[in-house]
Amino acid sequence: MALWSTAENEAALRSVTTQPGWATFPDPTTGRPVAAHVTRQAGDTVDVTPLAGLTLAHPSVQPLPQGRVLLVGARCRWRAGGPDRNAVVYDSQGRVEATATLGDGIEHVFTTTSGQVWVGYFDEGVYGNYGWGDADAAPPMGHRGLVRFSPDLEPAWMFPSHVDNEWGAISDCYALNVTDDAVWTCYYTDFPIVQVHDGAVSGWHNQVGGAKALAVHGTRVGLLGGYGPDRDRFVVGELAGEAMQVVGEYRLVLPGGTPLPAEVTAVGRGSVLHVITADRWYQLSLDEPPPR
Repeated sequence: MALWSTAENEAALRSVTTQPGWATFPDPTTGRPVAAHVTRQAGDTVDVTPLAGLTLAHPSVQPLPQGRVLLVGARCRWRAGGPDRNAVVYDSQGRVEATATLGDGIEHVFTTTSGQVWVGYFDEGVYGNYGWGDADAAPPMGHRGLVRFSPDLEPAWMFPSHVDNEWGAISDCYALNVTDDAVWTCYYTDFPIVQVHDGAVSGWHNQVGGAKALAVHGTRVGLLGGYGPDRDRFVVGELAGEAMQVVGEYRLVLPGGTPLPAEVTAVGRGSVLHVITADRWYQLSLDEPPPR
């Protein structure tokens, strides 16, 4: 599934505010309604859903049952009169069906075939920004780092605190992989490989820091990314005992050996790593490991 718009509208969807002499922050809204459309591809069949009057900036898009579409904005302000509603459900014709608040600082959004919504938060969504966590304000919705929302977009499960979880709290959900059977994450600060299955958490120690995407096939794990020059690093490991044992480390390149572009979107779903560049969509499956 992908969200498409014109170049002019894309600038609005990626709107930011720069505070002179300080920092740049993404805007929660586009500032004006824009038009876009969503495509859902299955084999050679492509379904197109038009979205009119879109106002969520920095959106993620995910499929829902019955051909519906979920759009979630990454940023969300807390206000005394009520926070931004940064999640919108559209029916198959592009009509707004429901809105909700999923919180600020959203890094990942993934849905399941039953309509469950998993949201991973980066540090500002965990510790607070845009009013969340201030005096007389609500605590950040993402203070546990990983939340499952019901099909009605109500919080249904949260990652356990460090008191109840030997693998430590999530300060920043770097990588998330969601399937109907299990959810996998690798997070800051210690970057354990953690599995969530039926609400139970299990994990493995990991010495590979900074990965932005992970794929899982049985006991094999693939981690893409890292800090600085390791952004194209691809590490393959085996889950054994209480730790991931590295069995191979590679540099991910495009077909023909072209270096990985600086700006890519990398997503792990199940055993497949998806890498999306400006004009191409590539897939790498862990059940076909690269030669050493």
